[in-house]
Parts: sequence; C-alpha cells; structure tokens
Amino acid sequence: MPLRFTLRQLEYFVAVGEAGSIAKAAEQVNVSPPSISASIAQLETEFGVQLFVRKHSHGLSLTAGGRIFLKEAARLLNDADALHDVAGDFAEKVRGPLAVGCLLTFAQIVLPALRMRFERAYPDVRVRQFERNQGQLLEMLQRGEIDLALTYDLGLSQDMTFE
Repeated sequence: MPLRFTLRQLEYFVAVGEAGSIAKAAEQVNVSPPSISASIAQLETEFGVQLFVRKHSHGLSLTAGGRIFLKEAARLLNDADALHDVAGDFAEKVRGPLAVGCLLTFAQIVLPALRMRFERAYPDVRVRQFERNQGQLLEMLQRGEIDLALTYDLGLSQDMTFE
C-alpha cells in the first residue's frame, strides 16, 4: 500500500505536538500556519483519527491517539534522520540534524541571520530551533535534547563548556 503522507507532514505534526500551538510550530519550522494546519488535516484524514483537540484560548492538546502518534512519528523522523546521516557518511559531507536552543530574549534578533548563513554554508544540515528560557535550555542540554545553546554563561554546570 503506497504511503499517502510525507515526512514533512510528520515533522509539522511533531512540531505542533511539542509546541502546543500551530503558530509556535510554524515559527519553529519556518512555514506558514495554514501550511501546518493543512498538513495536520491531511494526516488526520489519512489515518482516520483526530490528533488534536482544538482549544480556542489555549492552543491545541493532543488526544490519546495523538500522544501515541506523536511518539511514533518522532521515532520515525529520528530513524529517517539516521538514514540520511548514513548516506552522508558515504558522501563525506557535513549533514544531519542539529538541534539549537536560544534564549527567548534574543532569538528573534540573533537567530534569523545566523541560521540563514549557516544553512547556506551547510545545506545538508537540518536545523531544529528551540526558543526557551535559560533554565530550560540548560536542562535540554543536559538531557541531550539540543546540541548547543545560544545563552549566557550563568549557572552552567561543571560538565558544560561555554565559548
């Protein structure tokens, strides 16, 4: 049976599931909110399951099925990233995922130009961007959820380096 969904649709779904809102997810993946909404609707139609409960004042909440789908979609995306990395090993190029965290206070000022230059230099690197406060970024680093954080050097544990 042919697949009737794309990895990009899954990426958008995971972004919304993690962010809790279409607007926040759209900013993270750099696409318009209507594109995200359409992708979610297509996934729901394809699988015949409601993935989110829409709450007008509180964004979106995952349904029970949506939580299971989120876990499996994230796993599938990680597997796809690994496959992409294996291919990159053969081509000896810099490629693969890079999870970057940035302080909320300067994410909109620093990241757009920095990310644009980086993506031009390394088009095969897939950057995922997270905007959080200092404490959240440090926790994400310690848990291995992000590869680097653009932040201040305050409150770093001894096992972290700052450059």
